[in-house]
Amino acid sequence: MKNLLSRLVLVMIALGVVAAIVFAFRPQPVAVDGEEVNRGPLEVTVDEDGRTRIRDRYVVSAPLTAQLQRIQLDAGDPVTAGETVVAVLEPVDPALLDARANLESEARVRRAEAALARMQPELDAAIARRDHAAGELDRVKTAFNRQGATQREVDAALLLDRTAREELEAARFAQEIARFELELAQAALVRTQPIAEGGAAPEYLVITSPVNGRVLRLMHESAAVVSPGSPLVELGDPADLEIVVDVLSTDAVQIQPGAAVYIERWGGEHALNGIVRLVEPQAFTKISALGVEEQRVNVIIDFSDPFEMWKALGDGYRIEARIVTWREESVLQVPAGALFRRGGQWSVFVVRDGKAALRSVTPGRRTSLEVQIVEGLEAGEVVIVHPGDTVSEGTSVVARERS
Repeated sequence: MKNLLSRLVLVMIALGVVAAIVFAFRPQPVAVDGEEVNRGPLEVTVDEDGRTRIRDRYVVSAPLTAQLQRIQLDAGDPVTAGETVVAVLEPVDPALLDARANLESEARVRRAEAALARMQPELDAAIARRDHAAGELDRVKTAFNRQGATQREVDAALLLDRTAREELEAARFAQEIARFELELAQAALVRTQPIAEGGAAPEYLVITSPVNGRVLRLMHESAAVVSPGSPLVELGDPADLEIVVDVLSTDAVQIQPGAAVYIERWGGEHALNGIVRLVEPQAFTKISALGVEEQRVNVIIDFSDPFEMWKALGDGYRIEARIVTWREESVLQVPAGALFRRGGQWSVFVVRDGKAALRSVTPGRRTSLEVQIVEGLEAGEVVIVHPGDTVSEGTSVVARERS
C-alpha cells in the first residue's frame, strides 16, 4: 500500500511537470494594435509652405535726371494718395540737357497717354464681368432656395463673383497708376524744356504717393543724383494680402479654383481659412533641398476670414497651407498603417474570433493617416495596424493595452 501511494505521488509529479512544459511551449497570443473600421469625413490635401505678398504694389521711379533730396519717409510709414510727399527732385538745368533727353521725355508722355487710354476698355470689361457675375450669383442663389441648384453651383458662383470684383479693383488700381504716371511724365517734360530768355528756373518736382497704403521699401534714402527710371520707393497696402504656394505640377492638376485652404503655422493661435483663386497655367523648374529638379506651379490663395483675424501678417511672411483636393462626408476608412502589399494586392489582417484573418481590399483615396476602403471591409470590423512579421493567417492575437 505504501509503495502504491509513492508511485501515485511520482505519477502526479510527472504529470505536473509535463503539463508545465506543454503550457510553457504552447503558442502565446500576439499583442497587436487593433482599430475599428468606421465611416466618417475624409479630406485629401496638398500640404506645402507658402508666403504672403501684397497683391498690388507700386514702385515710384524718377521721371528725369535730377538731384534727389533725402527721402523723409521710413519703411512702414502710412501714405495717402495725392497727399503724402514721397520724393522731391531738383531738376538739372535744362540748358545742360541734350536733345535726346528732351525726346525721351516726350516719348514717356506719349507712352503714358497710350497706357491710360488702354486702361479704359479694360476697366469697362471688368465692370461688365462684375455685373455678369453678380447677376449669375443672384440667379443661382434663387435656384438654390427653390432646390433647383446644388451647393457646389452656389460656391462656383460665389467664386466667380469674388474674382470679378477683385479684377475690377485691380483694373481701377491700374487706371489710377496710369493717370499718375501720365501726370508725372508731363511734369518731367516741362522741366526738360529749354528755358526761354528771361524765364524762371524750373521748380522742384514734388512726387506724391499714387496710392493709399504704406511704404514697403526705400531704394534711395539719401540725397543723390538719379537718372530716369531709377526706383525710389516701393508702396503697397498691407491689408491687400494674398498667399502664393508653389506645389508640384502633379499636385497642381488636382487643385481647382474655389478649393478650401487651411492656413497653419502662421504665428497665430488658430488656423485661418482661405480659398484658391488661381492655379497659374505655367510651371517653373525648382531645385529641391535634395538637389532634385522639380516642376512646380504657383497657386494663388485669398483669405476667407476677416482682416482682423490675420492683420498681424505682413508682406513676405511664411505660412503652411493645406489645400483640399477631395472631401467626402461619409467614407469607409482605416488607418494607413493597416494596409500592406501581398501577392500584388493590397491586404489587411482582420481580427476574427481572436485570430488574424487575411483579407484582400480595394483602397481608394488616401491621406498620410487614413485610407478609403472601396471593397473588402465592413464598418465595425477590427483591423490590425502595423501587423509585423509575427502575425500571419490564423495567428492568435490579443489587443495590446494602451497607456
